Amino acid sequence: MTIDAQIVKDLRVRTGAGIMDCKEALLESDGNVEQAVDFLRKKGIAKAEKKAGRQADQGVVLSYIHPGNRIGVLVEVNCETDFVAKTDGFQGFVKDVAMQIAATNPLSVSRTGMESRVVDKEKEIFTEQAKESGKPENIVGKIVEGRLEKFYQESCLLEQPFIKDGDKSVQDILTETIATLGENISVARFSRYEVGEALSSNGKAD
Repeated sequence: MTIDAQIVKDLRVRTGAGIMDCKEALLESDGNVEQAVDFLRKKGIAKAEKKAGRQADQGVVLSYIHPGNRIGVLVEVNCETDFVAKTDGFQGFVKDVAMQIAATNPLSVSRTGMESRVVDKEKEIFTEQAKESGKPENIVGKIVEGRLEKFYQESCLLEQPFIKDGDKSVQDILTETIATLGENISVARFSRYEVGEALSSNGKAD
């Protein structure tokens, strides 16, 4: 099968993949561009998963102030080299992460970083709610497990629906960025500030 050079070029522009990868994808998909995009995405994710264990000790700390000046975010995102840290693709990803944090106010980067006291408190609340609703004792555990899973998806940054594409999670976007840039990338930590937050949490100004 002969693949038109213009189609290869268009696919490369659309996905950021190399010429040979684009040709392979089009051959595998019999010239169907949409199927070729899916092929490249799956291949990229597979490559990204292999990079996930590599050391990432470069990167940036970005400050983001949401329009209106009432919410601010500091976020550290790491990659493997200073070169990638300076690229538009990496910088754009970091800004998207900061905007995500500003909009959704996650409690942690991932569920492994969630404080155990927070998880225990949620379990306690969910258990009491299930019991008070009259659910049989033998299914209370399953109800609690399901509600806790939803809590993680809402409260852990990487598990949240991405604000620019609700069909994908932040983890999906991270994986795609790793595949595109060719380096391991990780969200290390973040802080979020909102006007009035200190008063509501402490009862008085510092």
